[in-house]
Amino acid sequence: MKRDRHHLQTNPDPSTVGSSSVCGGSTTGKAKMWEEEAAQQDCGMDELLVVLGYKVKTSDMAEVAQKLEQLEEVMCNVQDDGISHLASETVHYNPSDLSTWLESMLSELNPPSTFDPVVAVGTTAAAATLDDSFLGPAESSTLTTLDFDNNNQKHQKRGQQIFEEASCSDYDLKAIPGQAIYSQKTQSKTQDSWSSSTQNNVKSEKRLKSTSGSHSDIFPPAASYGILVESTRPVVLVDSQENGIRLVHALIACAEAVQLNNFNLAEALVKQIGFLASSQAGAMRKVATYFAEALARRIYRLYPQNPLDHSLSDALHMHFYETCPYLKFAHFTANQAILEAFEGKKRVHVIDFSMNQGMQWPALMQALALRAGGPPAFRLTGIGHPSNDNSDYLQEVGWKLAQLAETIHVEFEYRGFVANSLADLDASMLDVRQSEVEAVAVNSVFELHKLLARPGAIDKVLSVVKQMKPEIVTIVEQEANHNGPTFLDRFTESLHYYSTLFDSLEGSVSSHDKVMSEVYLGKQVCNVVACEGMDRVERHETLTQWRNRLDSAGFALVHLGSNAFKQASMLLALFAGGDGYGVEENNGCLMLGWQNRPLISTSAWKLANKTSIAH
Repeated sequence: MKRDRHHLQTNPDPSTVGSSSVCGGSTTGKAKMWEEEAAQQDCGMDELLVVLGYKVKTSDMAEVAQKLEQLEEVMCNVQDDGISHLASETVHYNPSDLSTWLESMLSELNPPSTFDPVVAVGTTAAAATLDDSFLGPAESSTLTTLDFDNNNQKHQKRGQQIFEEASCSDYDLKAIPGQAIYSQKTQSKTQDSWSSSTQNNVKSEKRLKSTSGSHSDIFPPAASYGILVESTRPVVLVDSQENGIRLVHALIACAEAVQLNNFNLAEALVKQIGFLASSQAGAMRKVATYFAEALARRIYRLYPQNPLDHSLSDALHMHFYETCPYLKFAHFTANQAILEAFEGKKRVHVIDFSMNQGMQWPALMQALALRAGGPPAFRLTGIGHPSNDNSDYLQEVGWKLAQLAETIHVEFEYRGFVANSLADLDASMLDVRQSEVEAVAVNSVFELHKLLARPGAIDKVLSVVKQMKPEIVTIVEQEANHNGPTFLDRFTESLHYYSTLFDSLEGSVSSHDKVMSEVYLGKQVCNVVACEGMDRVERHETLTQWRNRLDSAGFALVHLGSNAFKQASMLLALFAGGDGYGVEENNGCLMLGWQNRPLISTSAWKLANKTSIAH
């Protein structure tokens, strides 16, 4: 449609305007050329418009051009709330049959009978002088521009009535702002004006951006509508797919502005992200909203409060456990490795760095109870974070596990430790007995990465673990690199990672569990993006990085056998049919992913002088 605008010229002869617009020659010559082109094409469609997704016969080009002029004339007459209403409450329908769509729009809008084709052509010619530079590279097959000109005041009341009717129609038009559709030379000025206008018009923000030209000539005073006073940006109607692309670009651009400490630009972009996110649905909208909130907190230095109320944290953790198979997979694979390491042992001791509600251990206790030759004596040491309400939740977990142990006839001993950090622990505190007396296993699920916020903390903890002389150490961590030195790299990686995680939640049966799980992940997003220094504890690293670190610390990898792989695959099959989820073996470790993207990894380790292979 933009291509056609540049070929329309004002014809001084009104009698010729009704049939077609002149393009470097006579009307008759142009019509003849269209007829020849139509005869050469099998389908008779205009090639350039077909590329843009519109089906327009070349023989109908003159009629379509006239209808466009009529539709533009109607829109030019709209005043006051008519335009604001159109911009904020409608979305482009993107018809494949452009001619029929134009006819229906004209019929619905019911233009005045006093339509003057000469005036319409003059308006079109003026619009054709717009600079093409704002379009930039095409990101979608649908891109339409509408240029409004307030050159006909006599239809003001009629135009307002027309658009009040149109807003109730099936055609929902929305103008979406964005830097991807205007030239770089106007970007800075437009963003500054956007920021200024938003501060003065918070309650009446609209998504409409004014066209090229004087704002006062086009709109009434902008203060009553929240429309940008200094913006020269044209109204652009785009489809949802293009909005999604622009949303990602805006998120990355905002993160880059934050990295460069250009907070004025970052502030403008984070507002734009909110507009773009509202046009999306499903996981994309939710992810963008959480990342926008995190960026806003970083920009305005509104850092999240630490820590979360313990009861809320436990509730979120439980809902995440129920919603998706990630924690179940973590517990199952770690338990399988521990069970094999305890084979033939009479007394066993598990030290859990991630006790939480103790959901991992009932399954292991039942497996030990069914062991040939009878169950071993089972000792459990649980380490957890302090609660805000000073409740002894670890003791409550211990009582529940003790009741289960009594039911299944397993000798059970339990101790709970509260620690602000695992680095505060010492081996002597845990009452570790000689290896001849009991076999020790150390378990950590999503905990070790938090130590990377404190210099030397991870080295100290690994040293303490070595002093315990464990039979096995099981580690489950996120398969992502959110601990790089560059903020933009961390942001980009986390955006891809959490987009995949949120997408995997969409198939959840329970909407309540899903919402709470999204809050659980949203808290992590906020920490990764908004926080720095000691407060940024979600410092996830990849399996390769953990392997290098543990190798250097004197640990050797224990290969998780084919049995664990098969049973993990069976577990996924029981969970929503396993559609979309996949288990992958990686050099003796197991990974769980969504749509071929690994998201968490389980690895097992022993002291280097105790290396063995699990079966």
